[in-house]
Amino acid sequence: MTKKQLLAVAKEHGTPVVVIDHEVIRRSYAGFRRHLPKVQAYYAVKANPAPEIVRTLYQAGASFDVASLPEFLLVHENIKRLPAKERQDFIWDKIIYANPIKPKETLEALDEYKPLLTYDNRDELMKIKRYAPHAGLVLRLRVPNTGSMVELSSKFGCDSGVAVDLILEAFRTGLVVEGLSFHVGSQCTNFENFVQALNIAAAVMEEARSRGHEIKILDIGGGFPIPYDTHVKPFRELATKINVEIERLFAADIQILAEPGRFLVATAATAIARVIGKAVRDGKPCYYIDDSVYHTYSGIIFDHCQYHLKAFRKATTEICTVFGQTCDGMDTISQSEALPKLEIDDLLYSENIGAYSSASSTWFNGFAPAHVVHVNQ
Repeated sequence: MTKKQLLAVAKEHGTPVVVIDHEVIRRSYAGFRRHLPKVQAYYAVKANPAPEIVRTLYQAGASFDVASLPEFLLVHENIKRLPAKERQDFIWDKIIYANPIKPKETLEALDEYKPLLTYDNRDELMKIKRYAPHAGLVLRLRVPNTGSMVELSSKFGCDSGVAVDLILEAFRTGLVVEGLSFHVGSQCTNFENFVQALNIAAAVMEEARSRGHEIKILDIGGGFPIPYDTHVKPFRELATKINVEIERLFAADIQILAEPGRFLVATAATAIARVIGKAVRDGKPCYYIDDSVYHTYSGIIFDHCQYHLKAFRKATTEICTVFGQTCDGMDTISQSEALPKLEIDDLLYSENIGAYSSASSTWFNGFAPAHVVHVNQ
């Protein structure tokens, strides 16, 4: 959106406000499919669970990766509300429950849907057998996460050395392992992680095949990076590497899934905030805005992501600090931001803030999360 359009939204809705442009979401999805034509995108709902986004991506052709029962029901109920001509029957190939650890109550609730569930250890396998015996299984592998912004391999994924034993154990209990999955870590700028992970998965599939079990699904997870800065290499370079390895390592009839979250929604959102206070501390200009790390800027804490702020007018800049509106000293949005001299009620904006931001907003100190405005739906 243009600065003029952003200012118009702020004038109409007040601040703080987050603007989500659905045309950008559609372009991101189309770009993903264009560069990875053999890969079906299962949107990682946790990145931004707005029902409006779920509907837009479903209509564009996406499937969904959920990690909790509320996320599953969010997707299920929003698709059911679409006009009949815009939806198909809700079948398993539109959703994967990709959290390897699940409460037994969740498994009981999901069983009637015959879902596709991930697991990475024997205890989880036994729990699935007892509470969701109609589920199809996907075994999650532990793979390198080197250089990713959010590391996941220390929490999830089985070592490749025990993978086939876990596959055989599942079949012995009467369950069916339909696929393998992995995750290279969120915002993965080290593309070799994907290459190594694909080779690990191929080796596990080959061993499983040699022991009598053909695996037909491969879920290559998420981690597809977006250009928060100029150091992130273009997605097409990563896609080329992935396509080459898929062609080299796997049979033509294998089903390839992926779980893009950040990639589909991060660049679609812009946050707008108002300067509510200013001061000079230790000789450095400081500004306080009506948003915070407990709200739209929560990604600074939970996603290890630094969002930059921009002014709506051009002028000579100086290095300053930007604080959030809460009373917590940790509520620091940036300690080194280049901004022009600002006054009370001036507006600032941050781009590329659609993933893991407003999704984690709280009501800390009684401050409400930013209002969200969806455009071009």
